[in-house]
Amino acid sequence: MRTYQSILLLFTFFSVTAQQKLHVNQDRLEQSIMDLAQFGIDSDGETHRVAFSDADIQGREWMVKQMQDAGLEVHIDFAGNIIGRRAGNEAELKPIGFGSHIDAVPNGGNYDGCVGSMGALEVMRVLQEKEITTKHPLEMIIFSNEEGGVMGSRALVGQLGPEALKVVNSTGYSMGEGIHRIGGDTTRLAEVIRPKGSMKAFLELHIEQGANLEREDLDIGIVEGIVGLQWWDVRIKGFANHAGTTPMNMRQDALLSAAKFILAVNEITNSMEGSQVGTVGRINALPGAPNVIPGEVVLSLEIRDLSEEKIYTLYNKMVERANEIGVAMNTEFKFHPLDATAKPAHMDAIIKSQFESVCNSLGLSYQYMPSGAGHDAQDMARIVPTGMIFVPSKGGISHSPREFTSAEDMANGSNVLLQTILKLDKE
Repeated sequence: MRTYQSILLLFTFFSVTAQQKLHVNQDRLEQSIMDLAQFGIDSDGETHRVAFSDADIQGREWMVKQMQDAGLEVHIDFAGNIIGRRAGNEAELKPIGFGSHIDAVPNGGNYDGCVGSMGALEVMRVLQEKEITTKHPLEMIIFSNEEGGVMGSRALVGQLGPEALKVVNSTGYSMGEGIHRIGGDTTRLAEVIRPKGSMKAFLELHIEQGANLEREDLDIGIVEGIVGLQWWDVRIKGFANHAGTTPMNMRQDALLSAAKFILAVNEITNSMEGSQVGTVGRINALPGAPNVIPGEVVLSLEIRDLSEEKIYTLYNKMVERANEIGVAMNTEFKFHPLDATAKPAHMDAIIKSQFESVCNSLGLSYQYMPSGAGHDAQDMARIVPTGMIFVPSKGGISHSPREFTSAEDMANGSNVLLQTILKLDKE
């Protein structure tokens, strides 16, 4: 009996040791990024692969083939998500999910979403090559239309409503039309919804899309949480009048009130400690003639933070300041919330500690940090313990053809993903 136990312990030791030495193929990972970039490439060498476009469809077909070649059972769900499943030794266990997206913003780059998707593919390729079967089933998910409103992940958590399906992206297709175009079915979206707790975990690897890791010369960012956001349209009513005959002290200039408010947004956002951001990114002055004092302005307001309470604290301060400006300038402010709310999503504490443990074992430097951008992981955190890791973005540039992450950094993140999956599988 002791001999049998000794042999079993020895086998377990060598099995664990072998798994700890597993690593992704860095050159193959980088080549996969370059191969995917060919779908939607133009004469200047830049890639355009907006969701629902011909290039997106071609890239998705290529992605399905790669996943099948990696030994996965692949299907497209009714929301257009590409899902590749790898069976585990214990079929009754909940699956461990991981992945990202391959669609891009107009005139975007080759790394946003793609690094997490190709990293997930590398994990599956390595497990296939080394003939390693996990206890838990594994699910690789390529979410549909992330850039146009995290469509695929919203569908999985039951948050993709009828109004969202009417939204049209730059291809001219609505979300509803796009879902059918990429192989989904809007009449059966209810069948896509995953119950809360139906997965063991979900992990997403992503580029930082900022400059913090590069500036601090760090390998990995362990995401503490993904910020919530709220949008408003702000309408400012003044009085349109002749620019040449109306004295300066008799004007009701809506654009001047808007300018004062924009400065106030910046001042108020900076007045509190933390990583909160406030932005006015769009402004429209009416009637829009050079010889007419603007009588109405519509501008956007966006506030993001890890704390929903702080978002509304900032908002209330901005409304108070707007009313003060309105009284002083004889103009009127009205705030209209838009249907673009995303609640803050805090990443799972156990998964974060697993990331940290893996980074230490691999000799990778890291820091904890918030994500200022939204991701599919934000929705997945509603229903499953979720973790997210960042790798550096050169110059902090993203949503741009100049977006870049080195092969070494991509491999580092993919190795953290791989080893964390193996650790979670043992629990």
